[in-house]
Amino acid sequence: MMYNVCMLVSKLICLLPHSMILSLGKALGILYYKIIKKQRNLAVKQMMPALGLNEEEAHKLVRESFINMGRNVLEILYMPRLAKEGLDKFIEIDHLERMKDALAEGHGVVVLTGHVGTWEWLSAAYSLNGMPVTAIAKQQPNIDYTRALDDLRATIDVEIFSRGTSELLAAGRALKKGKILGFLADQDAGPGGAFIDFLGRTASTPMGPAVFARKFNSPVVPSFIIRQPNGKHKVLIYEPLRYEDTGDTDADLLNLTKKMTVILTDVIRKYPTQWLWFQKRWNTPPDMKQEKHHTVLKTEKRKQ
Repeated sequence: MMYNVCMLVSKLICLLPHSMILSLGKALGILYYKIIKKQRNLAVKQMMPALGLNEEEAHKLVRESFINMGRNVLEILYMPRLAKEGLDKFIEIDHLERMKDALAEGHGVVVLTGHVGTWEWLSAAYSLNGMPVTAIAKQQPNIDYTRALDDLRATIDVEIFSRGTSELLAAGRALKKGKILGFLADQDAGPGGAFIDFLGRTASTPMGPAVFARKFNSPVVPSFIIRQPNGKHKVLIYEPLRYEDTGDTDADLLNLTKKMTVILTDVIRKYPTQWLWFQKRWNTPPDMKQEKHHTVLKTEKRKQ
């Protein structure tokens, strides 16, 4: 039932001009900001120390971030229209040659990104330019919603590997075939993550991008999609990062993860209204840290 509802709403949304989508998304975001007190307060609480703001300043930015989120939701439903009309009307890409050059190396590309802007459209920026795009995605609580979201992603030719399945093997095969593999690396990674600074507080940080970069000799290309004042989007593509092998696998993975996290946090600080501040980003306390990371192969001896 939910699947049919989502797809019907998507069809209706796709009948509207993008300018109206932005207006409706703003209204949706403001409504969400007003009625969902728990997430609003969590966002304010987490933003204040991260950006050095008082409560009034944080509330203003959080309200704008909820507006951006409302627009994101409708733009996800709008993806079939994006695929039909093409990118130029909606998205500008900065330094696309960096991604092309990284793909040309033949080892696949690990894309580092986060819940910034309309992140689903970041995939479209590459797939609709003829590049093979895959991503590991968390399944939604409602399976029908997951199916609808995956079908919407299929309209922009993005292949999704669902967490909790054989996603790691599938992701590895994708890199071996020279594809793009996207990671949303701004979520709590649990006890097995790397406990490093994230926006001024120690947070468990996903090491997946570093692990795949090491195993498949893939360049890591940080990339983010930013909503512009005129309603369009701009894709930022950074210079590739590399896994540097010093012989200490744990230290090398941690070093690369730290470099990626610095870039991610800089983007969030520069565009604070475009990140999801109510994420439970700092959910795992440092005292829950595993003594040994799960990311090192069992056949490798960890150096002391």
